[in-house]
Amino acid sequence: MTELSALSPVPSAARDAVLKFYFGPMDCGKSTLALQMNYNHGRQGRRGLVLTKHDRSGGAKVTSRIGLGLDAIEVDDALDLVTLVGAHDRIDYLICDEACFYTVEQIEQLADLVDEHGVDVYAFGLASDFRSQMFPAAQRLFELADEVCRLQVEVLCWCGRPGLLNARVVGGAMARSGEQVVIGDTDASPVRYQVLCRRHHRSGQLAMPVPSLTAS
Repeated sequence: MTELSALSPVPSAARDAVLKFYFGPMDCGKSTLALQMNYNHGRQGRRGLVLTKHDRSGGAKVTSRIGLGLDAIEVDDALDLVTLVGAHDRIDYLICDEACFYTVEQIEQLADLVDEHGVDVYAFGLASDFRSQMFPAAQRLFELADEVCRLQVEVLCWCGRPGLLNARVVGGAMARSGEQVVIGDTDASPVRYQVLCRRHHRSGQLAMPVPSLTAS
């Protein structure tokens, strides 16, 4: 019997395929983990595809805020993921970044790839939008995934409490209405996003109040 080591190629039929969903607010390291997982699987001789949609770079890439990046396949609403995988000789896994922006039908296709084709799927994305309402694709991933993992990299609200929700900030104020998907980042752009705790997402408070100065 051949002895396996940590660097031995993983047999493609060694186990059942899995659908895993990794979620968390902005800045929690989702894209960084996606890139790391792709590297780890590729190092073991597995063949995979990296997918994304609406990356912060504005292109067909997976990018992280710590400077890592990789070219990826842009997922538009018309892309059939089963057909995409079938066009390749062998695909062992998919890395699906920004999966919260996929269509619900595409999430069903990911489940088909796992169940019918033995492809491992690792999906990464936000759970909820700027109104604290779940993205339809994220909801379907919660319903279908074999494993759902909240990322443990701690993101803090300005007050020091755990950051749980993503606020959309337009013109310096928190938005309460608008299109569900508007691409932005956490910088000083006119439309940006800020991670808040539940208390301050509900109140719309984006920073510590500045004490007023009164004449003595």
